[in-house]
Amino acid sequence: MSKGQKAAKPNRLFYGDNLHVLREHIATESVDLVYLDPPFNSNRSYNVLFKEKSGDDSPAQIEAFGDTWTWSQETEELYIELLNGSAPVAVKDALEAMRRLLGDNDVLAYLVMMMARLIELHRVLKPEGSLYLHCDPTASHYLKMALDSIFGPTRFRSEIIWKRTTAHSDGGQGRKAFGRVHDVILMYSKSEDWTWNPLFTPYDDEYVKSKYPRIEEGTGRRYGLWDMTGPGGAAKGNPRYEVMGVTRYWRYSEERMAQMLADGRVEQPSPGAVPRQKKYLDEAQGVPLQDVWTDIYPINSQAAERLGYPTQKPVSLLERIVSASSNPGDIVLDPFAGCGTSIDAAQKLGRRWVGIDITTIAVDLIDSRLRHTYGESIRDQYEVLGIPKDLSGARSLFERSPFEFERWCVMLLPNGQPNEKQVGDKGIDGVIRIPLDSKGMDSHKILISVKGGTTNPGHVRDLVGTVESERAAMGIFVCMKKPTKGMLEAAQRSGIYSYPVNKQNYPKVQIITVEELLSGKQPKMPAPLPAYFQAKKRVVNDSQQMTFM
Repeated sequence: MSKGQKAAKPNRLFYGDNLHVLREHIATESVDLVYLDPPFNSNRSYNVLFKEKSGDDSPAQIEAFGDTWTWSQETEELYIELLNGSAPVAVKDALEAMRRLLGDNDVLAYLVMMMARLIELHRVLKPEGSLYLHCDPTASHYLKMALDSIFGPTRFRSEIIWKRTTAHSDGGQGRKAFGRVHDVILMYSKSEDWTWNPLFTPYDDEYVKSKYPRIEEGTGRRYGLWDMTGPGGAAKGNPRYEVMGVTRYWRYSEERMAQMLADGRVEQPSPGAVPRQKKYLDEAQGVPLQDVWTDIYPINSQAAERLGYPTQKPVSLLERIVSASSNPGDIVLDPFAGCGTSIDAAQKLGRRWVGIDITTIAVDLIDSRLRHTYGESIRDQYEVLGIPKDLSGARSLFERSPFEFERWCVMLLPNGQPNEKQVGDKGIDGVIRIPLDSKGMDSHKILISVKGGTTNPGHVRDLVGTVESERAAMGIFVCMKKPTKGMLEAAQRSGIYSYPVNKQNYPKVQIITVEELLSGKQPKMPAPLPAYFQAKKRVVNDSQQMTFM
């Protein structure tokens, strides 16, 4: 590294389409572990998900859902690309078979999009790497076929069943089927020699009482007595000698037995009884982890780690996966990063990580989560890529996705919270809440309207009217282009908001440009409430701190 050149940060958080990011930015055989929880709306009815798409279909017939893909010209182009490209023959055969089976519907679109991404994920995995795909039973069988075609059926390692809830309202009398209470996690390895760290769960109470019934005087340690004798005869190879006045064939050599006696690891239950080996409960590993996980509970409304993200998984679930299939310093990749649970787990366990998400709100949430959990200094350990850093980048984002541009602009404002969906927003793209008491139990709203294209005074007047009709405190109008004189006059005529806490006055409606926000300028407003972050800050001890080459 040359003098004055900054050291590369070990972790990366990408905003963008994961297919593009994987192809352009992630090197072949550079990742040790992949975890992905791709979105799929299993709550939609099967007759909608599997409905054939034709030119006569009306979009109104399909319920809007942001987390599913639909069969479209883009999907058709990707399907043709996979068939005509360098994908393995097994992949092409699987795609053609699925199309014959399913037809051109949302499920096939989902599988085509997933197949392209899974091919790239297989490419970036190291030979000793593993992939965990988290899904629900609606599509798990199709995804297993896709993974078999890419990794090979002999590289399938486990189908983990995670019991995510104890009860669900979709079972019983209202639905002629059993309630759905589990998710599926499919595990595949890149090769026959993959990273594996065995995990264990505690023994249940009955087993402990049966096998470790004794309490040691003085230490209070729980222990049990275990048989040390072995089958006799030369063919078995067990030595015969005397221990505590009892001659038997033993499982241990005389030298090993002498050491166990010296260490107090042999106990004679009663005079003349056969000596037995003393084993402590606190030294036992526990039960080897199986493929049905019922001991990790989902995020509930009272959970300290809850962020309000609809598909958030508990961090303990990801810690288990990261611990089992990677080592400290390894790289963990999540191409559907969401609210960053896998990234949080990787950070906590001393792994490096790469996260990708197609929404700016997810990238911002992950950034906020890490800084809140590990402190502001954590920002020195990762870089955020793909988010606009100048006016040119902002224009590119607007051209690519006006909705994502709006959300990005909202998040440039102090604790701005964007709309989750682009429907029925009345021209309002986000909100900031300002507290009216010390606990934040009561608040006023500041409405945010964003325009990336041509603007005029009517847009500002619309915001003024919405602020009044919604009984909001203030409004902020964000625009790409410099506001006209008429726009500024419309904002100036909006009036004054007097903040009840300190009686300070603020303009009712203000205009600020994207260029001003990028330069660090902020509107005049009271200090806001946090937008959405609820997780508690985690203190990381010295043994958990990461060191990177």
